[in-house]
Amino acid sequence: MFGKWIAVVSVSLGLAACSSTPTVSVVEAPPADPVTGAPVQMDFVLSSGRYHCDAGQYVDVFRDVDDHNRINVGWQGELVALARNPSASGLPRYESATSALVWIDLPWKSVLLDDRRGKPLASDCKPV
Repeated sequence: MFGKWIAVVSVSLGLAACSSTPTVSVVEAPPADPVTGAPVQMDFVLSSGRYHCDAGQYVDVFRDVDDHNRINVGWQGELVALARNPSASGLPRYESATSALVWIDLPWKSVLLDDRRGKPLASDCKPV
């Protein structure tokens, strides 16, 4: 009788474990600046130089030593000055009012976009 009772309890516990709710990870937005309420912008140490991208493309990125909010991007023979604009995610996003180029800068990969057409020009770019 005692053995049957242990078997019933063991099966019940096993079934309860199978029906438990899985743990869900929640990605939180960056904290807001306590004064302005704007999202805090992330600050990464990122490379200057040539970035190799998908489809054999490349982008040259020259960072301003004195102002990390400014970069120059070389794309298809053109050098374009871009400035960092605050993003809702806090990720580094560089753009220009006079150019359609947008450079999204991440430690693991970067992307060059055509903001006017809403299309990527160079994807999965990584420093050499």
